[in-house]
Amino acid sequence: MKSQNIKYRIQRAKETYQDAIYLFEKGSLNSSINRLYYSAFYAVIALLLENDIEVKSHNGVKQKLGEEFVSKGKLSKTHAKTFNILSDFRHKGDYDDLFDFEKELVERLLLPVKELIESIEKLLE
Repeated sequence: MKSQNIKYRIQRAKETYQDAIYLFEKGSLNSSINRLYYSAFYAVIALLLENDIEVKSHNGVKQKLGEEFVSKGKLSKTHAKTFNILSDFRHKGDYDDLFDFEKELVERLLLPVKELIESIEKLLE
């Protein structure tokens, strides 16, 4: 069951990343940021599941990612920074009024999110 959940989360991460690309290409930048965040979030959840780490909130996910994987050298600080930026941007895009992301900013996050998901996949192997 655990391995099925992990595989499911990685698959969701990849599908959600593709959704983010599609939304970016269509110019729906706030939605693209949302999907980028959730693609990374699903991958991180898979990593936490693999390591029997339970969290109850999005902030808990960020905290455990740093404590259990970045501080121990299993995942780069760059990946953690990408995740933290996405978390902040997702919150801003979802909840702030009269706010839209610029295309260049979203575009700069596409590759780092893909690399984060790929790095987590390697840790899961």
